[in-house]
Amino acid sequence: MKFFKALSTGLLVLFCGNVMAQDTSEYQKKAFVKDGDTLPYRILLPEDFDATKKYPLLLFLHGSGERGNDNEAQLVHGSSLFLKEEIRDNYKAIVVFPQCAAGSSWAKLDVEGEFPNRDFIFYEDAEPTKDMLLLEGLLKHLKKAYKLDKNRMYVGGLSMGGMGTFELVRRNPKVFAAAFPICGGANPKISKELRKPHWWVFHGDADEVVLEKYSENMVTAMKQQGINVKYSVYKGVGHNSWDNAFAEPDLVSWLFSKSK
Repeated sequence: MKFFKALSTGLLVLFCGNVMAQDTSEYQKKAFVKDGDTLPYRILLPEDFDATKKYPLLLFLHGSGERGNDNEAQLVHGSSLFLKEEIRDNYKAIVVFPQCAAGSSWAKLDVEGEFPNRDFIFYEDAEPTKDMLLLEGLLKHLKKAYKLDKNRMYVGGLSMGGMGTFELVRRNPKVFAAAFPICGGANPKISKELRKPHWWVFHGDADEVVLEKYSENMVTAMKQQGINVKYSVYKGVGHNSWDNAFAEPDLVSWLFSKSK
């Protein structure tokens, strides 16, 4: 995973600057353990959480620069959005940020060539990574530990997490009501497994880390399947298109309006 290693180094300075500016203590620290392997995660419950009520679930998958086991780094992008008072007041949900291990990934892929002239090889039916299996285990655990509205379960992610979003839905095609991958990609042949959720895909057209064509190819294939998919391309924006996506005024309302 040379791509993920290089990207981790490149994002280190950005991560250090952002993490200092956030107070993420309201996200409780937890860990899911299965067969001796651990998946750290942070969970944000509604302010007036009632264990007898059902809540929507939002799962967010970070990028390669936030991998590790500190149970901190995965909150660097996106977590502050769901801490906003107006969001917490109007959209009462359980929000979960798992953390992928260093050297691993949410979805299997390979790279041909060297930056900037390289191609990602996405698989149609690859064996799951260890962290994908842990992620699926965490999802099952959350369903048992909390009363979840199973008609209102959502997943999104950025970069490596955008790729993981496509893969998690492919492997669990009937679980999610909506999904929003940011600057990610996948094998267009999996589109037939992505029909159930509503989709909003994001990418910057100046992205040199994960080229915009990988999202474009997915959206084209998904539309051919008749999938309900929106596509936002940001002109002149590089790999940090998550900033634009999180700033979309309709993102959260769009997401929580979707139901199976």
